[in-house]
Amino acid sequence: MDEQKLREILSTNVRRFRNYRKFSQAELAEKLNISIPFLSDIENGKKWISPRTLAKMADVFNIEAFDLLRPENSLPDDSAVKILDKFTDEIYTLFSENLKTLHDDYVSGLPKP
Repeated sequence: MDEQKLREILSTNVRRFRNYRKFSQAELAEKLNISIPFLSDIENGKKWISPRTLAKMADVFNIEAFDLLRPENSLPDDSAVKILDKFTDEIYTLFSENLKTLHDDYVSGLPKP
């Protein structure tokens, strides 16, 4: 694989992970301590990044550095994410109710003073 192809893979993955994590270019650039134009050049395949920046970027995205260099990186399917987002309130409500039930069952099983 040549350097140009590797830059294309990196640029695509950086953009995809940034959008998936809902970071603007300014937010990600700030987290990485790089300029917005430099990040834009990375996302457009014009610039390469240092190993230190690659590692920091992976940490910000909560992934392994090699994930940024994989040709076809798998992100969650957008439709699955949208479905989960749609039911977030219901999930929290059910979780809270179950947690309260567990707590009440535990407390009621304690010996009385």
